[in-house]
Amino acid sequence: MPRELHLSLDLGGTGHHPADADPTAPLTAAPWADLVRLAEQGALDFVTVGDSPAPPPGGSGGGLDAAAVLARVASETRRIGLVPTMTTTHTEPFHTSTALANLDFVSQGRAGWQVDVSTAEAPAVSRFPRASAAELWAEAADVAEFAARLWDSWADGAEIWDAATGGFTDRHRPHHMDFDGPRVSVRGPSMVPRPPQGRPPLAVALDVHDSDGQWELAAGHADVVLLDVDQPATVRLARAALLNRTAEAGRDPGALRVLVRVAVDLGGGAGPGPRSLPAADTVRFTGTAADLAGLLADWHAASGADGFHLLPASAPADLPAVVHELVPALRERGVFRTDYTGRTLRDHLGLPRPADRYARRTDTAR
Repeated sequence: MPRELHLSLDLGGTGHHPADADPTAPLTAAPWADLVRLAEQGALDFVTVGDSPAPPPGGSGGGLDAAAVLARVASETRRIGLVPTMTTTHTEPFHTSTALANLDFVSQGRAGWQVDVSTAEAPAVSRFPRASAAELWAEAADVAEFAARLWDSWADGAEIWDAATGGFTDRHRPHHMDFDGPRVSVRGPSMVPRPPQGRPPLAVALDVHDSDGQWELAAGHADVVLLDVDQPATVRLARAALLNRTAEAGRDPGALRVLVRVAVDLGGGAGPGPRSLPAADTVRFTGTAADLAGLLADWHAASGADGFHLLPASAPADLPAVVHELVPALRERGVFRTDYTGRTLRDHLGLPRPADRYARRTDTAR
């Protein structure tokens, strides 16, 4: 029996037109909610929404914060994973980890985090001088480590909700973690209890030619790698290298999911405005959903990839074809789920809920 694949989709950035025509659409939640609800009908693992501190492109009408948009969308969905991009370059680590914990709570365990850095936007936020890319990715690794520790700083079951005594927490269970890295220094604990997933899954986009700092971030912290490659054989080699480096970092390589990014145009040029495939040094496909299903099934069998992350030329134009044509074709081939079998994003990805690293220390203190 063929392995089932994971399937996710990028909805673009919150400064782009989610409706492809209305320049005010990015400033409302409705178009984003419509797209995410449709993606959920297809039982996709998750959607990603990009974000950047850079000024929005000319004529876009501005944009919204990706995490805030998905927090709003969470109330109108029930199963699909919600993964905003949050850069570590211009956002305080404490605020980043807290925003993601909040998203995990309001979505009941469906949050994720696509980590990125900002290399050209320093003037927009008055950060001078500009750091090198290597320094920024090293900082991103520090922030990822800090966020994981902060999410663990409340032990599971720390909230006791004792109405008789008026107690909210077991005072022994929040852990005052202190993180002193070379680039990030923060005192804890978090002001938000441990998220429903323990730690929201962390995603990193990676090219085989990317810097060693990006590979180290992926190997040391990622739960999902969104891989840019152009050949199945390259996927197999890159995945093997990632799993080896993950094991060397002291992590379980079996808990890493590698999804190949595929730029797709299923609309044949239909829809308002010009259409073009996203800029990505990866697989590029233009054609029918049935043909795309064959391509994904063949790559899945030949490459060893865990699944695919679709980059549509136009989310409003291409997503209906993904849900109503591609997904049924993949199900007919026996390589995609018929419905969600779990509730959280970790459930969808087949990832275990991580143990609280401070649990033994906290229990001993008691």
